[in-house]
Amino acid sequence: MTIDAQPIPQYMALALQPVIVGAKERADITRNLDHIAELAFAARNVTEIELPVRLYTIPEGALQGFTDEIFDWDHVDMVERLAIEIPGPETAYIGGLARALDAFIIAQAKTTHPEFPERFFNCAFVIDPQGEVIHRHYKLQVFAREHSTVPHDVWDRWIELYGENLDAFYPVTDTEIGRIGCLICMEGSFPETARGLAMNGAELVYRPSYPEPYVGNGLWEVQNRSRALDNTMYMVCPNPAAYAPSAESKYPLDMFGGESMLVDYQGRIIGIHKAGGAASYAGAIIDIEALRQYRAQSLWGNWLKDLRTEQYRLIYDAPLYEKNRAIDRPPLKHAENDEVVRAAVERMFERDIYKRPAK
Repeated sequence: MTIDAQPIPQYMALALQPVIVGAKERADITRNLDHIAELAFAARNVTEIELPVRLYTIPEGALQGFTDEIFDWDHVDMVERLAIEIPGPETAYIGGLARALDAFIIAQAKTTHPEFPERFFNCAFVIDPQGEVIHRHYKLQVFAREHSTVPHDVWDRWIELYGENLDAFYPVTDTEIGRIGCLICMEGSFPETARGLAMNGAELVYRPSYPEPYVGNGLWEVQNRSRALDNTMYMVCPNPAAYAPSAESKYPLDMFGGESMLVDYQGRIIGIHKAGGAASYAGAIIDIEALRQYRAQSLWGNWLKDLRTEQYRLIYDAPLYEKNRAIDRPPLKHAENDEVVRAAVERMFERDIYKRPAK
């Protein structure tokens, strides 16, 4: 989708930082959505005094939690119990919220996919002020204990469906508030996902959620600022507040540390909420026209223009991680998947990329 060129007024974007309940049944998702709605309206009532709030972002896990990962659920069981459809009742709820707020909302959920029965994917999606889903991004990179299917796990079928191009893996949607792309949690630990979005035109990227101790020790901040600086783009990065593993949990746990943040296109933090625990939010002014002017005029910090792509292609010529792992069977549970990851480390030694430690 392309929007005709016209000036984009400055606006406020918010990174919501809700308290999350790990869902075990659909009613728990509704409970989380009700809390998000309450937080969004409370945030608007304060923030709109400065500028209109045109964008609300919701962290990974805010709808369903991380139940399947924490309790090592079977993948197919998760599909049947908690994976949502897009569009579906949950996106209709968020769509109603977007209409009431007259704003864009970006969120994440574990979702089904009509072309891959008995699989669920981790999907970020954008809903416009009319309540319509206008963008989807399927998480490309997961850590060892996450059960989600990723496109690389079903590579051959994925490229049959969507092609082998930037839009198939790094989609960007042109909107009235700028060109939006998404990456989720661990994807932000790799420069390639953000670079793919930037090369496909992204100006503002949603990057939700990172756990402790990697928030408290600075990895979250370093990654968010680096991805923004490397690609001359805004990053909006909501992180959870407290987390209750289930509705029966007596006390919520601060497993994420907060630090929801917004970063500008020169890698500067322009909004941050440092504390975890209680629900809150971070907010900042987004100026897409200033970004576009900088990209057009800078001979220094607008890095993408200087890419000599042929020399970087050599880095990735030899595959490292096996593709199509989930075409014939669901993704593995914790113990089995740990072995897959250890085998990948062993390949790094065999290729002399890593040197073995002294025994």
